[in-house]
Amino acid sequence: MSFPNNIHTFEADAVLFDMDGTLTDSIAAVEAAWGKVAKDIGQDPAHVIAATHGKRAVDNLAQFKPQIKDHEMDDEVQQFEESILFFADAYHKHGPGSRQNSLNVSPVETPGSLTRASTPLSSGAATPELSMTPASSAPPSRSQSFSYTDFRRPSLSQPPSGRRSSFATRLSNMLTMSALPESDQAIFEDPIMEEAHEEILALEGKEEKHLLTAWQLEAAGVDRSVRILPGVKRMIESLPDGRYAVATSGAKTYAYGCMTRVGITPPPVTITADDKRLKAGKPAPDPFLLAAKCLGFDAKKCVVFEDSPSGIRAGVASGATVIAVCTSHERAKIEGCGAHYLVEDMQQVKCDVVGEDAEAKLKFTVITA
Repeated sequence: MSFPNNIHTFEADAVLFDMDGTLTDSIAAVEAAWGKVAKDIGQDPAHVIAATHGKRAVDNLAQFKPQIKDHEMDDEVQQFEESILFFADAYHKHGPGSRQNSLNVSPVETPGSLTRASTPLSSGAATPELSMTPASSAPPSRSQSFSYTDFRRPSLSQPPSGRRSSFATRLSNMLTMSALPESDQAIFEDPIMEEAHEEILALEGKEEKHLLTAWQLEAAGVDRSVRILPGVKRMIESLPDGRYAVATSGAKTYAYGCMTRVGITPPPVTITADDKRLKAGKPAPDPFLLAAKCLGFDAKKCVVFEDSPSGIRAGVASGATVIAVCTSHERAKIEGCGAHYLVEDMQQVKCDVVGEDAEAKLKFTVITA
């Protein structure tokens, strides 16, 4: 049977998936987290974001924060990846996406986060606005995923028409005031403002990582939720158990957190960046070679799905057949990286199982542009 030139078929034994940008889209949260690192070290966020994509956090942190000692690195990676998940969850847990009335806000329940009351409002109810955040809550573009907000001292005046400020606005005011010398702090006539002030003062003396900070307020104002990418659910459901693995540049906290947030059950073979068996991360082929070995197959008889230049090069170096998806990079950025097939997303790839049990083969049909 003949096929049009843009339809290709081949067989393989197993599938090796990259995660971020291939199965899930958490680019906005990842870039916001690296943007925060850039701001902390006084570098250009755009430069840091561009340099870190598709590489392990441990390698990126070693490059941009060389002062981190070897015995401190695991904790630094853990904290960084927790910050990614905070950016991913903040809008729906602590910001306007939580659909909570600003007057139904509980005191801080968990150190380091803004916690709202659990009673949801109707879908038509207004959501509170956070100060110091962009006005729009639409998913940001890659260039907008980190906000360059000027965190200046907010006004303590009451809003027009006698309306009381939202809790988040009052909270940000309190964060500013709590940092001032006692002689410079205001005395509030508004009992709710006074109560909020007392709540902030009650946090003093705790570890720095447990304090509410301006970046957390900013994080809660933009929707950076993790999303599953097109065609992924259908592809995973078409694969037999034991015939696919995930090999990601994310460490375990981030990788498992992203997949579970979009309904993907991490497969038994999930190779993360903190796996001590790895000698090197992408663009070295090690993650894919280890994943194939753990599945019990030769990497040369596997298919790799990837989105980033470093990941594509790692897949090619492993000897696998590489299908590149244009889900995080423009086609021009990845078409010269050696992928065997280039598609817009996983909707252009179909997998059928041919045969049974150990003799089964995975037959792929790829539609290229």
